Amino acid sequence: MQNLILASSSPRRKELLENLRLSFTISSSDVDESFDPRLSPDEVVMELAERKAQVVSQQNQDAFVIGSDTVVVADQQILGKPADEAEAIHMLKKLSGRKHEVFTGVAIVSATGTTRFYERTEVWFWELTDKEINAYVQSGEPFDKAGAYGIQQFGSMLVKKINGDYFAVVGLPVARTIRELKKAGYQLPY
Repeated sequence: MQNLILASSSPRRKELLENLRLSFTISSSDVDESFDPRLSPDEVVMELAERKAQVVSQQNQDAFVIGSDTVVVADQQILGKPADEAEAIHMLKKLSGRKHEVFTGVAIVSATGTTRFYERTEVWFWELTDKEINAYVQSGEPFDKAGAYGIQQFGSMLVKKINGDYFAVVGLPVARTIRELKKAGYQLPY
């Protein structure tokens, strides 16, 4: 039986992979997430996803390892995870009433090689009041999420519409990931 490992401690990515009824383990990697600011957002997320997967793959060379990374881009600026409450508020105000982009990169590393890809999704926010922003920040939800929000929980109240892959905004473009796993030689149970 082939081993499948998710190189992420994200509960959202874990849940998305569980929804696919795949047997996998989790082995998160603490990697340096700094990047060359000259890289485009798609290059950043693919590089970080591969970095995460490669670290885990080194200890599990017989496995298929999935790494993933997500960033939010507004005004050509990459927004990562907010460091504190003030930064979360600043990010949410920047996204309020506007369109931004979410890039999620995925890397699949196995003995047969490395596959990298990304999905780009456009997201529009409602015009947010200070009260809404403060309530959301006080929920604690923004602090482990790129762009200071998660689309799937309380943060869903912020989102007016999207164009693209919803699951990529959550953190893992599941349909594309399954297809790329299959191309890489992973034998799906269905």
